[in-house]
Amino acid sequence: MQFQQVHSGKRAVALPQGTFQITDSEAEAGARFAVKVFELWNLTDTESCVLLGGIGNRTYARWKKGHIGPMDMDRKMRLSILAGIHKGLKYLFTEKQRGYDWIKMPNAHFDGARPLDILLNGRMTDLMAIRDYLDAIRG
Repeated sequence: MQFQQVHSGKRAVALPQGTFQITDSEAEAGARFAVKVFELWNLTDTESCVLLGGIGNRTYARWKKGHIGPMDMDRKMRLSILAGIHKGLKYLFTEKQRGYDWIKMPNAHFDGARPLDILLNGRMTDLMAIRDYLDAIRG
């Protein structure tokens, strides 16, 4: 397997050849999108900060005003996964509001927990679990 050298912050990281990179401008767009989605999901600022990997409330307040700074790869990946969750919900529900509400509804697949409860664990793997679940039921 060949690897390409990319820069993440101040250090170079080797990624498998062909791995896509999320550019800074794409990440900025993703951050603006996440702010809107979190409003649709009716999340608190604290919940939103957890889903974004533990950013500070002041940083999130700046994001809400459109002032988005540089991000590390972890945050960029979180934004991508969250966009995938939103997209999956759009495919599953013809009524938009049902898709927005789903995140806070108890779910038998998660032993009665709400998908938001799982997301609020704050781990990347939990975000992926919700996205994978939506992909699987969507088919």
